[in-house]
Amino acid sequence: MSRLIIKADKGHGRVAHVTPETAGWTYVGFDLHRLKPGETVSASTEGREVCLVFVTGKGKVTAAGEDLGLLGERMSPFEGKPWSVYVPENSDWSVTADTDLELAVCSAPGLGGGLPARVIAPDSLGQEVRGKGSNVRHVTNILPENEPADSLLVVEVITPAGNTSSYPPHKHDQDNLPAESYLEETYYHRLNPPQGFGFQRVYTDDRSLDEAMAIEDGDVVLVPKGYHPCATCHGYDLYYLNVMAGPKRTWKFHNAAEHEWLMKA
Repeated sequence: MSRLIIKADKGHGRVAHVTPETAGWTYVGFDLHRLKPGETVSASTEGREVCLVFVTGKGKVTAAGEDLGLLGERMSPFEGKPWSVYVPENSDWSVTADTDLELAVCSAPGLGGGLPARVIAPDSLGQEVRGKGSNVRHVTNILPENEPADSLLVVEVITPAGNTSSYPPHKHDQDNLPAESYLEETYYHRLNPPQGFGFQRVYTDDRSLDEAMAIEDGDVVLVPKGYHPCATCHGYDLYYLNVMAGPKRTWKFHNAAEHEWLMKA
């Protein structure tokens, strides 16, 4: 199995765990928790900022000493926009599940921005459709670069059955602004219906990294560098939650030259 794919545990509790140390990089962290009603997960952010994304379910949230109440709404990531919470560095947070709950914990270095904890409500989230034809996908911007944070960029995407996504292939692995930014990235994948599968390839121009993976419901894919397109099979919609971070909080990507013609086709 590829070293870039992490198979989430099928049980409950913390079922996926990515740190800069385990990933062999510098910035992005990602945890996934599955909780039953009444169960609680809590942590301190220490020197990192966190975005809690309610992938599914509802829970009571406290963050940075504030009671943020009962949050969450959708019971499937394929239905509606998510509730999320921004938690700054050096803060405690806690979530107690009110229903079955799938909670993503996205993290990156805090930079002393002094931002307050805040709820990111569904009705505040921008959505857009990217691509055309069999490259259409539906994007929800949870923590884009025009919203306050120190390092984190968080977005979720739904790719209809049979379509490609993160395509034409693009990369963001050079700290070469304004042309390209360096951003590490994780993909958390879900399939609908869940027995489906898709594919993701992570590769560089010189093919020193070139891995193609079958992605199944619950898989986490690491993108340390290179191009990273994915595709889902006929009959199965693909959801993914992206977490990105790097030395500068901006998303500037470079398209693979041999596929750039697709942008004008």
